[in-house]
Amino acid sequence: MQIAILMIHVAIAIALVALVLLQQGKGAEAGAAFGGGGASQTVFGSRGSGGFLAKLTGVLAAAFFATSLALAYFASQAGDAPEQGIPDAKVIEQRNAAPTLDDGAQSMDNSAPALEESGE
Repeated sequence: MQIAILMIHVAIAIALVALVLLQQGKGAEAGAAFGGGGASQTVFGSRGSGGFLAKLTGVLAAAFFATSLALAYFASQAGDAPEQGIPDAKVIEQRNAAPTLDDGAQSMDNSAPALEESGE
């Protein structure tokens, strides 16, 4: 579920950036008065693309906010798992004290004395 929301979040972020880049600035309307952009306004209606793109940007921004909150919720719930995050000092000491395969057989078996100690 978290991966699906993350993928949607990334897609919304890319679409949001593209929509912001598509929109014209406030100064671009003055150039359209001299015949520069009259034909391109018929695609989105008589008001141009400003109203449509602004509304779509608002919807995508709200969706981005919602997916951000959902991902934050999942991240806060994952913090309860014992293997997540930086372990505290007790966990590190227990891991360092545990015998490993590289330590040899003597560290694994503490009940039998070593051959050097018994004098044989």
